[in-house]
Amino acid sequence: MSFLRRRSSPHARLFALLVFGLIGFAFAGSAFADAADAHIAPPQDTPYPGILQIHVDASDTRQGIFRVHETIPVQAGELTLLYPKWLPGDHSPSGPIAMLAGLKITANGQPLKWKRDKYDVYAFKVDVPQGVSDIGVDFQFLSGRGAHAFIQMTDKMLSLEWNTVSLYPAGHYSRQIKVEPSVTFPAGWQFGTALEVAHQNRQSQSGDTVTFKTTTFNTLVDSPIYAGKYFKRVDLNPGAKAPVYLDVFADAPKDLEMTTEQVQVHKNLVTQAVKLFGSHHYDHYNFLFSLSDQLSGNGLEHHQSSEDGADPDYFTSWDDGAPNRDLLAHEYTHSWNGKFRRPADLWTPNFNVPMGDSLLWVYEGQTQYWGFVLTARAGMWTPEQFRDALAMVAANYDRNRVGFQWRTLEDTTNDPTAAHRAGLPYRSWQMSEEYYSGGQMMWLAVDAKIRALTHDKRSLDTFAKDFFGVDDGSFVTNTYTFDDVVNALNGVVKYDWKGFLDRYVDELKPPFTKGLGSTGWKLVYTDKESPYEKQYESQDESPRHIYNFTYSIGLTLTKDGGINDVRWNGPAFKAGIGSGGEVVAVNGQDYKASVLKQAITAAKDSKQPIELLIKYQGDYTTVPVDYHGGLQYPHLERIKGTPDYLSQIIAPRK
Repeated sequence: MSFLRRRSSPHARLFALLVFGLIGFAFAGSAFADAADAHIAPPQDTPYPGILQIHVDASDTRQGIFRVHETIPVQAGELTLLYPKWLPGDHSPSGPIAMLAGLKITANGQPLKWKRDKYDVYAFKVDVPQGVSDIGVDFQFLSGRGAHAFIQMTDKMLSLEWNTVSLYPAGHYSRQIKVEPSVTFPAGWQFGTALEVAHQNRQSQSGDTVTFKTTTFNTLVDSPIYAGKYFKRVDLNPGAKAPVYLDVFADAPKDLEMTTEQVQVHKNLVTQAVKLFGSHHYDHYNFLFSLSDQLSGNGLEHHQSSEDGADPDYFTSWDDGAPNRDLLAHEYTHSWNGKFRRPADLWTPNFNVPMGDSLLWVYEGQTQYWGFVLTARAGMWTPEQFRDALAMVAANYDRNRVGFQWRTLEDTTNDPTAAHRAGLPYRSWQMSEEYYSGGQMMWLAVDAKIRALTHDKRSLDTFAKDFFGVDDGSFVTNTYTFDDVVNALNGVVKYDWKGFLDRYVDELKPPFTKGLGSTGWKLVYTDKESPYEKQYESQDESPRHIYNFTYSIGLTLTKDGGINDVRWNGPAFKAGIGSGGEVVAVNGQDYKASVLKQAITAAKDSKQPIELLIKYQGDYTTVPVDYHGGLQYPHLERIKGTPDYLSQIIAPRK
């Protein structure tokens, strides 16, 4: 997410923490790494001879199988084929190699023996005989099936990510490998992609086969395809030199219905983003947008497109769906921040060289900031919805991210590699990828500081245009370091920006709420949920759907009482409640969120604890929770006599 800086390396700091306990392993690991490197040719910035042809048969929607055939030009000798491992946007070695099956390599119709590399499961070795000019490579990618799988194909739509359906030769930069891709879709399906079509042929039995123009392998991987039975395209800036399309795929035709006002705010998003950055770095841009019960909850950035997914009623229940509406703005911002301008340690010559994540608080943190701001500037959120959303973020860093007592914001940039974005048992203490929202709070403070220092003459908008808006029309990735960020901020206004950023990024207990206060607003708690927060509770099928008792009793719960998280050292935690269990009853009554709310409210005027019946691993335990502070929900309140920078920040640009 889609849904990531520069200074001393967080990896070096992590090594310093581990070295005394694991020094023997470290040396052994180094030897293994050297052995692995010796077996795989490092990438060189030289052209790969010939053009790879990759064909994907994506017509088997019943079984969810993508069938791949590649023709790869070769020369005699040992060849290493790589399956993409380090994926941009995932920030981690998450290529789904386990889903590759049935690998067969042939030359002149005869099978060739292949062998997986001893140290790298993403690398396959094959000896090419003399006189062979190309090889055939066949395999299947087995997409997710079942309730808890990551779904990429249904009977209504599919998401084709090229990194999952391709092997490529080692020894060359991915930009130096040319590819001619083609896809067979189910008959009658329509598709959206940043790739350009070479030609399309109708085939009566195997669906529609589309051949795309020859491109480079790095561009191919950066250009996914969405396809589906029910499709609508909306031109979001008609007549523009670089068009932007909203390509919507739905489970049912009714979900494609949208009002004139809804279309307009999506057009406003494009207008406001281009005004912010003063440039674009795409010939055309496609929001690949799925509205589905199965293929939803996704968000992944690309240079000329983005993969976006929401619930089927995104348009048809617009008034109740505010918590989902910052997704498109976030992923669109990445075209400038993350794809065009990218941290130097996140740029790699191919997809099997490790990435460094140290500057994700710029890549993702500032994108998270602009995602909120652009959603409000476009009118996709009202000012009240923006403030309510920001209050929920701020409250997390006011009370719920106590893990900043032991780790820094920058250290959380290691989380994609360390945790692979898996659920964590005590997120308030472990924390997880806080560079997103923690970074957002930091950049809010930077914006307010610039405005104060320049007496409202400049803002973070100035930085965005100067830093991300350069080289209008260029597609060439422009990398940056921590020093580049500091120098750019000093170009906006002179200040100790290194010290300012370090206080948030590299020290414990960052001053997040103090930064909020500098915008003219403060965080307060009342016993009433904001309308925005209430919408979380109304979205029964949404992955965000939780009942938030974090700031009172210290729990977040699912509709059925599942314990989603326990606030570290909060009332429930101190009573001995752990994550992973289930609240079955409250004060002797069957659990419902409303029953727990009533119990928390009643306990405010009582000395009796709240009795929770907890089910965990088949055992039932009654736990008394001694809490009497009432319900607590976050809101923003104006600080009288101070400039209202927050309202200025979200005002649409003319």
